[in-house]
Amino acid sequence: MSNFWDFVWLIASTFLFVAYLLILFRIIADLFQDSELGGGSKALWLICLIFLPMLTALVYVIARGKSMAQRQRAAFERSRAEAESYIKHVAGKSPAEQIADAKALLDNGTITPEEYAKLKAKALA
Repeated sequence: MSNFWDFVWLIASTFLFVAYLLILFRIIADLFQDSELGGGSKALWLICLIFLPMLTALVYVIARGKSMAQRQRAAFERSRAEAESYIKHVAGKSPAEQIADAKALLDNGTITPEEYAKLKAKALA
């Protein structure tokens, strides 16, 4: 019976330790990503995390938790905007360029007005 409870204690303590490490690494990453916080403040937070880790982590999450979420959301939005920009760049021409190309083909007599209308509708879709 003692082995069972030792195993349960091992699982619970391992879970709590891994959760603490995840929070600790997220706090350290947030410290280095925050451009508004000065170097001295960052150093002070890190020193406190080394000597009083649990208390400092709790205080950090309470004091700066909302701004942590805002910085993470802003980083996500920047990343998403960069990815969309890259996809648009790689994917091809803008709708205005597609319509201009279709107009040039129409002016040269390569396509009919009906085909031009279809290309224009496709570019605007």
